[in-house]
Amino acid sequence: MIVDFTRVARLIGAMKVAIISGTSIARSGIFDDCELHLASTPFGEIEYKESSGVVVINRHGFRNPLPPHRSNYRGYVHLLKELDVQATLSINSVGSLTDDLPPGSLVSCSDYVSFAPITFIDDAPSGFAPSIDNGLLGEIEPRLSCPVSKDRVYAQTKGPRFETKAEVRILQNWGCDVVGMTLANECDLLLESGISVTSLCMVDNFAHGIGGQQLSYGVFHDLVHENQKTVDEALEVSLESFKV
Repeated sequence: MIVDFTRVARLIGAMKVAIISGTSIARSGIFDDCELHLASTPFGEIEYKESSGVVVINRHGFRNPLPPHRSNYRGYVHLLKELDVQATLSINSVGSLTDDLPPGSLVSCSDYVSFAPITFIDDAPSGFAPSIDNGLLGEIEPRLSCPVSKDRVYAQTKGPRFETKAEVRILQNWGCDVVGMTLANECDLLLESGISVTSLCMVDNFAHGIGGQQLSYGVFHDLVHENQKTVDEALEVSLESFKV
């Protein structure tokens, strides 16, 4: 696909952008000096920060992080809509379902699988088919030192545990490339709300049964630590690209 970078830059200049992440933000010092704001929503109180006009969300919470299955997705997406955010960069930690995406890889997903969709609409069909446009990727990808593998498929499981080997084999057979516990929920609500989504995933581990290494939370957190430099670069490039 040919990207018109002039058009992308013009669109970015006219849009309010948010960065959503979790583990990566928690382990980064980039936003430590930013003031923490608290906002009331119909779904509970939401914490957020702002840096150079860019809204920053830790999907797990800044002060008392919650596991993925308890993250307040509706709360922070509602807040982003209230703040007139029009485009988001969602940075997610994922496990690789394929040998060609080892830990340390950056991935952008253009589609996803979720069999437990969430919605703001409880009394009627939502009436839309989700589509990730990755409209911000062209602005940040050329400035990253790590290449981005694009047009991958994300599978979401509920968590908080890692997937079983049997679950991993099923996801592979369905044509999925990476697995995580957050992106599909965000996409469901953001896209339903008319907010653009750009996906950038950090491959922090091989999924259970792939790569010949026993998967554990200890191994996972060690790999997250190893990959933090790459994620910090992505955060810094994104802030510079989207700042007001």
